[in-house]
Amino acid sequence: MDIRLHDIVRLKKPHPCGSLEWEVLRTGIDFRIRCAGCGHEVMLPREKLEKRVRRILRGEEEINPNKKNKEE
Repeated sequence: MDIRLHDIVRLKKPHPCGSLEWEVLRTGIDFRIRCAGCGHEVMLPREKLEKRVRRILRGEEEINPNKKNKEE
């Protein structure tokens, strides 16, 4: 999954503050993400974050990583 620095990721379940969107602050084997609603920062392993992502917002582009490409 192609998640880059400063992408906004929309997760499947909301944070207790109600926000679904998080900004990516650090990438690698672990990710540091910041809640767009309350500013809470969390470190997550790559595997857990990739399971929880529903959409990736990169500028004006919205990417659905769970949709299979049928370009054959």
